[in-house]
Amino acid sequence: MSWKAPLGPPLGQSETQRVDAVKRYIENHSAEPLDRAALAAVAGFSVPHFHRVFSQQVGESPGVYIRRVRMERAGRKLRMGAVDIGEVALAAGYESHNAFSKAFKQHFGLSPSEFRQLGCPAATQILNRGTNK
Repeated sequence: MSWKAPLGPPLGQSETQRVDAVKRYIENHSAEPLDRAALAAVAGFSVPHFHRVFSQQVGESPGVYIRRVRMERAGRKLRMGAVDIGEVALAAGYESHNAFSKAFKQHFGLSPSEFRQLGCPAATQILNRGTNK
């Protein structure tokens, strides 16, 4: 399967609209490999300009934003009862259970197993803390 660059934005879109389009693209493709060149193409910017504009508007770099989106999606899967943490790790873009567990604990303060054992209200509260950025 060959990679195809996403189409750029329609003419006349503001920088804010372009960044919003990239955020939607990330959220809809978070299980896929995402690189700065592809995201810059979605926005219709050069890579350095994309990184600068995205970071200014979102308050975090594209890489940090992508990791946060992936962690929050993984957290929702675990909250909803996903049994296999390895599958959740792969869907979040991690090649190993250990790397995912370390990143998950760093992000949420709990291991995936501990998080999964929380009740739905407590897990939701933790997920909402990360979403309010």
